[in-house]
Amino acid sequence: MRERFRQEWRRLRDAARSLDAQVVTVLTVAVALVFVQLTIGDRDFFRRELATLAPEAWRGLAAWGWWFGTQGVTGFLVPVLVLMLGFGRRPAEIGLGAGDGRLALALAGAYLPLVAGGTWVLSDGAAFQAQYPHYDPAARDWGVFLVYEALFLFYWMGWEYLWRGFVLFGTAPVFGRYAIVVQMVPFALLHADKPPAEAFLSILGGVALGALVWRCRAFWIAVPIHAAQMMILDLWCSLRVRTGADGIGLGALAEALGLSG
Repeated sequence: MRERFRQEWRRLRDAARSLDAQVVTVLTVAVALVFVQLTIGDRDFFRRELATLAPEAWRGLAAWGWWFGTQGVTGFLVPVLVLMLGFGRRPAEIGLGAGDGRLALALAGAYLPLVAGGTWVLSDGAAFQAQYPHYDPAARDWGVFLVYEALFLFYWMGWEYLWRGFVLFGTAPVFGRYAIVVQMVPFALLHADKPPAEAFLSILGGVALGALVWRCRAFWIAVPIHAAQMMILDLWCSLRVRTGADGIGLGALAEALGLSG
């Protein structure tokens, strides 16, 4: 019996030694970072535990900043440090280089005008103007708006890099192109509580974004692709709230932009 245990121990040890340390670390740390974000990264945690540390007038914005900031730290800063300091990876190896910049810019140039037009139409609805930006004072104060959107951009960098950077490029040395599917799985699972259509579309969206980043060899393209619709919608709704612009025609656009006579 003792010899049997020794044999099993040796098999376990040899199996563990055969695993790729970077892949194991990346997948384990990614799960741990999601748990950290879900545990302490939301606005409710800030309101319960940290709100008194901020001036009362800033607590609303600070709550959003805590959520956005923790996502940026856990999704972007920590993963980058793990790969660069822990495994000596260069920026270009982990999706932080320029990659195929010409292709990325061409795709963004084709995509962003479509988003701008679509969100302009959506912003004409009262329900959207009441919802966006999520932090209502940002719609009426440009200083608050810029701070809110800068924090929001950091959130999107964290959200995108965790999957399209850390997991995609961190597991690619072993999985190759299969890393595109690997990074989609946790991304889609985190949409499980969304409406069914959005949840199922996250499977396709996760693969598409992963494939796009893989082709461009840089994660940066995923940020405007994913974040633009919400950030531009914030802008249009804020302009409409401030100017009272109504409708979707050129006259309404000129009024919202302060160009009408």
